[in-house]
Amino acid sequence: MDDLPGRTIVKVAWIGNALFALTAVPVALGAESVEGFAVGVALVAFGLSMVVWVWALGAAFVRSANGDDIAVASLFLTAGEVPRSVRRHLFGALLVCLLIAAATAAAEPFGVLVPMLPLGLIGLWGARHGTYPVRTR
Repeated sequence: MDDLPGRTIVKVAWIGNALFALTAVPVALGAESVEGFAVGVALVAFGLSMVVWVWALGAAFVRSANGDDIAVASLFLTAGEVPRSVRRHLFGALLVCLLIAAATAAAEPFGVLVPMLPLGLIGLWGARHGTYPVRTR
């Protein structure tokens, strides 16, 4: 993973999943003593995701103002040239996060907010490291 562009963004996505799983799964298995901590982790992850989303959209706006032709699909890595390993890691982290949220939602409902973080990190990677054509209009 050390040779990936934007590897810090990828690492944050996986670290976020690990923290989410370490708190939400025990609550789902009946460990009520960590429920407050799990809610706190979910809310901090959601708050962090809001910062990441603003950062991603702001960076995309700046790049667009400087002449890059950025579309929503390309910002969120569904179009354009993106290294396969980056796409695999970031969408894998999103999928894992969605699975954790779905599996633990009944016991820890605030966890449904957490997938906003890896989704925002996908956009941030696209805004920071994506390759876009020059706007022609």
